[in-house]
Amino acid sequence: MSIISALYAGASGLAALSKSIQVVANNIANVSTVGFKGSRAEFADLLSQSLNTPAGKKQVGRGVRVEAVQGLFHQGSFESTPVVTDVAMNGSGYFVLRDSAIAPTETFFTRAGQFRVDRDGYLVNALGMYVDGYLFDRAGLPTGNRGAINLSSTTAAPNRTGDGVVAGTGILINLNLDARQTVPALPFDVADPSGTSNFSSSVTVYDSLGAPHTVILYFNKTADNAWDWHGLVDGGEIVGGAAGTFEEEASGSLTFDTNGALLTATTAPGSQFDFTGGAALGQIIGFDFDGTSQVATASVVNSLTQDGYGPGALQAIDIDREGVITGVFSNGRARPLAQLTVASFPAEANLFRVGNNLFTESVESGQAIYSVANAGTNGTVAASTVELSNVDLSTEFIRLITDERAFQANTKVITAGDQMLETVINMKR
Repeated sequence: MSIISALYAGASGLAALSKSIQVVANNIANVSTVGFKGSRAEFADLLSQSLNTPAGKKQVGRGVRVEAVQGLFHQGSFESTPVVTDVAMNGSGYFVLRDSAIAPTETFFTRAGQFRVDRDGYLVNALGMYVDGYLFDRAGLPTGNRGAINLSSTTAAPNRTGDGVVAGTGILINLNLDARQTVPALPFDVADPSGTSNFSSSVTVYDSLGAPHTVILYFNKTADNAWDWHGLVDGGEIVGGAAGTFEEEASGSLTFDTNGALLTATTAPGSQFDFTGGAALGQIIGFDFDGTSQVATASVVNSLTQDGYGPGALQAIDIDREGVITGVFSNGRARPLAQLTVASFPAEANLFRVGNNLFTESVESGQAIYSVANAGTNGTVAASTVELSNVDLSTEFIRLITDERAFQANTKVITAGDQMLETVINMKR
């Protein structure tokens, strides 16, 4: 009977609209969930019934069903945070999470980048899942390997002061030596360096273990337009030396033209440093006097740098738009530590939701394509930022009102069908 079919059509409407309201309710419930992607119910009419009439075949609908719950993966808005490990994807792509730091058995994907460092130094999410990244070696060079990002024991290796063979290494000193100075009465004497020189300056250098040592440079005039220089170190820091005395480890000469410009700068053969403490012996340190002058004004150091540094502990991190995590160390150095892995999918709308802001790949989504941010179609990374839910409350309220009214209308259909059946039954009495 058609009346019975109408009752079932109304019931199908109630069932479908109940699911739709459930989808809307879930969206509204997650309006404050970071990285949440909303959904919508998509309806389809049920297989229609064909009736043979004198005028030909006619089709009568049998109701409605929820054909699919479609994920809405458009970009959510951003919120700035004071946490540098909070990251958001600006554009397409997903952060990759592992269930184990060593041998993961499952891989998950998320847009919720509220990450933190756990007690073991791993970068994890709120559930303790490990953030996946491309790893760098101790020199800051990419290894090509992916793994859990660990920041616990990260240190910056020391660098000995260079030998000057490569430009920019060693000690680079630019100074002016006062042309009005006279030649000291006595030759230079390490037992009385100040009394037998005209000018001095000091610089900190580093041995192979990163230990600092102070080298004092003394300059004594030997003739017009000619000077000698001497690099002295406290004897307690030199193998075979005596604490409290000075040991000359390097020396050389400087000559100038009549305009005060530097003509030659030499280092005496055998100039090397044998620092104590287990460092490599025979350390050669380069001395570059480029730009040094000798004019009739007070002796002064214009610039003095050297390329060595000691070991450093990780003090802070920075994350750039490519997802590269750079460590800033206590010795003033900085180097890349890792780069966040970013996954993309041929059909991201078909990712499988597993709760907790996590997705897994499905047959319909296609396999994950692993890469990095700002590569190909992947978006960029924003640090100290989280992506908010992409749910639009005004749209959800409109859907809620529409579904509610449609639900009420379907109940009216069932009520009307019931009354019609009652009339038919009463006619047969």
